[in-house]
This record gives sequence, C-alpha cells and structure tokens, in this order.
Amino acid sequence: MKQSTTKYVSNRVLKLNVGFLLSSGPGHTHDTAFDAPAVRVSDDVLVQYVRGPLRLSRTKEGILVRGWLQLGVLDECYRCLDSVPREIKIELEELFAYQTPTITEFNITDAGIIDLAPLIRAEVLIADTRGVLCRPDCAGLCPDCGINLNHATCDCEANRVDPRLAKLKELLD
Repeated sequence: MKQSTTKYVSNRVLKLNVGFLLSSGPGHTHDTAFDAPAVRVSDDVLVQYVRGPLRLSRTKEGILVRGWLQLGVLDECYRCLDSVPREIKIELEELFAYQTPTITEFNITDAGIIDLAPLIRAEVLIADTRGVLCRPDCAGLCPDCGINLNHATCDCEANRVDPRLAKLKELLD
C-alpha cells in the first residue's frame, strides 16, 4: 500500500461493542452503518474511508457479522509506481465466537467488544494482490535510469546496446 500524508484515525473506530446483543440472547439482530474517515487499519494497511452497512446477529456461538463495506485505498501502479486511488468493495461474513477455549483474532472479548480490523486487513490484502495500473497505456519506468516514462523521456534507449551485439555496434562507429 502506498503511504500518504493524510491524518489517520485509530483503528479503534473498527471496534464494536456488542455486549447488548450478547445479553439479548440468540435470534436478535442489530443493523449499523460505518462512515469513517481515513483509518489506519494496521501498520501495513491504510484506508481513505470505510463506508457501508453491517448486520450483527446473535447466535448461540457468538455474533455473526454480515454486510458490504466500501473502502478507499491508495495503491501504486505496478509499472510506474504512481499513486492510484481506488475503491474496494468487500463482503463480510464472519462469526465472532464467544467463550471459546482457543483465542483467535475473531473472538469477542470479555468486555463484549469485537474488532473488525483484522478482518478488514485480510480482505484488503487479498484484494490488493492483483495489482493495479494507473492507465492502460502506462509506459512504466526506464530500466536504466528509473525515470517515470509517463512524465518525462530519457535518452537511455538511444544509448542502450544489447551486449551480444556490442561488437557490431563498434563496426558501425
């Protein structure tokens, strides 16, 4: 993920208090919506915004979180490394277990809190593995001098000679 100078809020906005659902018993639901500004989900994942509805359903095992979230991420083009803002739409469906003997990242704490940050981080990293282009005709970087060929030109191509043909080049000179 590309780093930017935007001020990010803590990932505490991704923690939900579900104690009221735990005390309500199985079968109860609660609808909520996210509309958060730039969030530092984890040390390696930053999002420009998080928006979307979620439904929290109490089951006998815990809380089932379902919904769609739209995330604004700032990627970088895999050819030229320019910043590319894009929107990722992720579908969430995860059971946060209550009172399990093994502790995983998808548990409900004793205080009745669930943390969506690990789930969102995983989904963003999965969506980010395909790479993104800034535009279809991206020229990329010069392999010799590293200049971005979308913004400037270099004379490396004129001076570049295939080492296998270097002796022929000498004959031309």
